[in-house]
Amino acid sequence: MFDSVLMVCAGNICRSPTAEYVLRNKLEGRDIKVTSAGLTALVDKLADPMAQELALQHCIDMSAHKGQQISTSLVAQHSVILVMEQRHLEDLCSRYPQARGKTFLLGKWLGDREIPDPYRQSREAFEHVYDLIDSACGAWQKYL
Repeated sequence: MFDSVLMVCAGNICRSPTAEYVLRNKLEGRDIKVTSAGLTALVDKLADPMAQELALQHCIDMSAHKGQQISTSLVAQHSVILVMEQRHLEDLCSRYPQARGKTFLLGKWLGDREIPDPYRQSREAFEHVYDLIDSACGAWQKYL
């Protein structure tokens, strides 16, 4: 069906890298490329330490992640683009009209649920977001 998924959030250090690595883990053994980028990316920055810590607790190593900015070529290279919030979807499709029709909320199969930004918030906020991302990625598995 699809050969590549691009996860998108704002800074590409919390939500989209977590979603990238969680989905990669869930799709292990399948020939689907999963990457991430940000609409206002903190380019070359590592994933947030709390996001990395929570992922490690689930045996997912995000230490190789470096933030990258969304671009025309990234949009063109991916068959599905998953965003965290409705405003990300609108912004992305406004900037890159070619993304229309292949861009959806990560939480689409959870009643179009948005994934809130945990940046600079408590551990509990990060745990809540991790659980939402894990559930949303699980829900996408059968469609990819």
